[in-house]
Amino acid sequence: MALLGAQLVITLIFVSIIQKVSPHFSLAKWILCSTGLIRYLHPTDDELRNLAGVLKEKKGKDRRNGHSANNTEKSSTFHIPRNLDVQLETTNITHYDVIHLRYFTEYQWLIDFSLYSLIVYAISEIYHFFIPIKDEVNLSMLWCFLVVFFAFKLLASLTIQYFKSDESIGERSTCIVTGLVYLLIAMIVVILPERTLEVGLNLAYEKFNEGASKFLAEQGISNTGPASKIVLLFFIAVFCGILGAIFTFPGLRMAKMHFDSLRYCKDRKMLKLLLNINFALPFLLVLLWIKPVSRDYLTNRVFSGMNAPIMTSEMFESMRFIIIIIAVLLRMVLMPIYLQAYLNLAYDRIEEQKKEAGRITNNEYKQKITSIFYYLCVVTLQYTAPILMCLFLSFMYKTLGGYSWSWTAQVANNECSADIDPTSLPPSLESTETEEASLVQVAQNFHLSLQNLKQVFTTDVYRGIFGFATWWSCFIWFASSSLGMFYQTYFTNKT
Repeated sequence: MALLGAQLVITLIFVSIIQKVSPHFSLAKWILCSTGLIRYLHPTDDELRNLAGVLKEKKGKDRRNGHSANNTEKSSTFHIPRNLDVQLETTNITHYDVIHLRYFTEYQWLIDFSLYSLIVYAISEIYHFFIPIKDEVNLSMLWCFLVVFFAFKLLASLTIQYFKSDESIGERSTCIVTGLVYLLIAMIVVILPERTLEVGLNLAYEKFNEGASKFLAEQGISNTGPASKIVLLFFIAVFCGILGAIFTFPGLRMAKMHFDSLRYCKDRKMLKLLLNINFALPFLLVLLWIKPVSRDYLTNRVFSGMNAPIMTSEMFESMRFIIIIIAVLLRMVLMPIYLQAYLNLAYDRIEEQKKEAGRITNNEYKQKITSIFYYLCVVTLQYTAPILMCLFLSFMYKTLGGYSWSWTAQVANNECSADIDPTSLPPSLESTETEEASLVQVAQNFHLSLQNLKQVFTTDVYRGIFGFATWWSCFIWFASSSLGMFYQTYFTNKT
């Protein structure tokens, strides 16, 4: 059976589709431009002058000393009262508005590539459901990995901006403190017993050492012993702290938008219920990995009047993946409401400013309004990147961990035997003229190396790595937004 087979065909088809379709259709553009989002327009200088009663200065007549340019600059900047009664106009967001926004290209690439990766993964899962092939490389995992990598890279680049700016001392300190707090939490979590938190790190460590020792022995490489478990867990905790730090401001931003969205829909009880469910779902995901309150309760306990537990182990695993998908879908459906709540900050700023005394320049006044729209793509990235990381990590956890979408059966463990019979491989071509023979030999060697590596990276190893990564991303997704909600509730003025 081909090493890549149908996977390579699916990948090549979608690479071609991306090249043909992306110039004409973009989900990222559709979200911003076709979901009814409106932005606030700042008043012109003439409108501000008329409302504030500021006379327009005439240009200086003395051109010999260059005073004309200075007077023109002075006349373009003037002071107005902070409590000036200005009614902001609104307009729908169009394609021509968003293409110049900061981080628009990165946002568009992440959303569109995630959509194509989701389609590739779905087709691959359907294909393997009907035609299960043991030795074929699943290229959809490469697509999922790229989405996770791009999302992490973009969130990291946004966080690094706080360390580059001299004006972001508070944000920089917040990232450092939350990173250290998450590091401490991660160091506690990685040493928890499996009977409390079932992420599978201990079993993954044992299987990895066992497979790695066998693999090195077959290659004739001396093995000095297993890798230190303490050192390995420490580096995992450090990475968890870094991931928690870059999730901090997306969580705070999400909490602010959720808080504002609830204010705007006080009279719409159904929408308010959906918003609260949307906010609470990550907490449910966190609980599903805590064994005493989830698996033990649903798969081991037999309630009165029942002959068996509520769920089998396979049903419980499938339920976790389905709830992750539901949580992500709900966030994407409610995304326009959250983005509109962010855009309404321009109006809220002006209304708050009307309660202040003093004066402000016209440029500062306009900047208060335009800066909200200018950072729309940054906010959208902060909203979407964490949920995409959680979604595609769960896909990798499901597929590489050997789980099934079915509630009645589970995919068998795909561990490969250490002893591979060379006679089972395709016979090599003995012709000496032959580029084809060498190519076949290379393919055979690669296939053999791949089979040997499967001794090291077994399904138990993948379950430990991606199970913990999925749970931790869900945990910091909820923890960071909860921290932001606590701040919005108790430390900000309610309007």
